[in-house]
Amino acid sequence: MSEDTDTIASRFFAAIERGDLDAVREIYDPKAEIWHNVTGRTQTREENLQLLRFFTERVSDRCYEVLGRDFFPDGFVQRHILHGRLQSGESIAAPVCLVVHLSEGRIARLFEYLDPAALGSAFA
Repeated sequence: MSEDTDTIASRFFAAIERGDLDAVREIYDPKAEIWHNVTGRTQTREENLQLLRFFTERVSDRCYEVLGRDFFPDGFVQRHILHGRLQSGESIAAPVCLVVHLSEGRIARLFEYLDPAALGSAFA
């Protein structure tokens, strides 16, 4: 395990919980590629930040319940439950798995696997 990798991971998820997208931008490599199983396509850093902005405007009380974080050379896999509250007051609890590759201390590639039904109407 790399303490630096663990620190980067913790900073990344804490920034999303706070809705601090400037901090997320700094954690991403400028040429980061973010892939989602829901769409089957890869986003750029800026496209992903737009998606995160949309999400954080609609889901409050974001909290990551980490189920496991395993390390490999230059990256990590994290399983978590993303908790939050929709504008309707409905709570969400979405199981997610991320595979994250780092380069020079930044997220270079990220693969997100989740069940979109668990997010309720967050993206409606």
